[in-house]
Amino acid sequence: MKIREIHIYAHDLPVKNGPYVMASGAVHTLGTTLVKMVGEDGNVGWGETCPVGPTYAEAHAGGAQAALALMAKGLIGAEIWPAALNRKMHSLLTGHNYAKAAIDIAAHDLLGKTLGVSVANLLGGAMTDRVPSYYASGIGAPDEIARIAREKLEERYPRIQVKLGGRPVEIDIETIRKVWEVLKGSGMRIAVDGNRGWTTRDALRVSRECLDVPFVMEQPCDTLQELERIRPQVKHGIYMDEGSIDLNTVISAAGTGLVDGFGMKVTRIGGLQNMRAFRDICEARNLPHTCDDSWGGDIIAAACTQIGATVKPDLCEGVWLAAPYIEGNFDPENGIRIEGGHIKLPDGPGLGVVPDETLFGPPVASFG
Repeated sequence: MKIREIHIYAHDLPVKNGPYVMASGAVHTLGTTLVKMVGEDGNVGWGETCPVGPTYAEAHAGGAQAALALMAKGLIGAEIWPAALNRKMHSLLTGHNYAKAAIDIAAHDLLGKTLGVSVANLLGGAMTDRVPSYYASGIGAPDEIARIAREKLEERYPRIQVKLGGRPVEIDIETIRKVWEVLKGSGMRIAVDGNRGWTTRDALRVSRECLDVPFVMEQPCDTLQELERIRPQVKHGIYMDEGSIDLNTVISAAGTGLVDGFGMKVTRIGGLQNMRAFRDICEARNLPHTCDDSWGGDIIAAACTQIGATVKPDLCEGVWLAAPYIEGNFDPENGIRIEGGHIKLPDGPGLGVVPDETLFGPPVASFG
């Protein structure tokens, strides 16, 4: 099966009740980029990538569109088999995993629809049809974050991620302690996410002053060297998120015992082909991890859910979706939704969603 056409779309996703605040900044509207891939038999697959603005990571919407346009002409006539397609993309452009991921996701969707199987089956088979999710709070006042924690506990989320950093560390510590007052004894798991916003000094202080709170500390500092410095002194598990930029870094972090788990983004690692390899590395090292993305609509949500369903249940820390923060769905009938803190694995072949492309307007570029 070969690629006949590629169409690139740009679409804005306003943040509901925004802005969404992290240590790296606040966002009100995010631009998502969608890829429509048409096979030689006329079947269609969809991909998506949606960086959280230009300061969260080395990625932005304009960069995604430029990279996709650069590659697309050279991909017409290429085979859709994901491993071969990834090698072809690498021959056309170095880096830019977040853009290549949209092509990779579209190819998985197209291949699944052509073969009549789900993406989860292409990735090794689903272990559940009800995938756990988790809620990320955003940065806020301690009492407000504690209120959100109680609300999400009542909504039966199995895990909450508390965003911290970018402010006096005393406020972060107060936030952690107030959330723990709400969740103590509930069984709801806690991750405190510095999004690279702490110094090593502050990360050590948070762990030291919250010894009684059983959280994991997600990407507290910016660099691998900083994580190496705090690792022997921190009394909490450390997860790598933004630092896990490629499979080579993941292999090194897992192999050296630098981290106890990962928060992984599908588009950061380059798509579902690389995410499958990441999942298997984590299983080999018995490391828990998430299957997320930075932001995006139903295409990204479906991709995260499909790979999340294939993760060994005791290692699956959940699938984070932007769905609670945006209005509506690309696929009004089969759009991805969180209910009772979990996500139903979509029915149907491929990703299991078919977006209404009239929502996106005309493509910004077409090839083939």
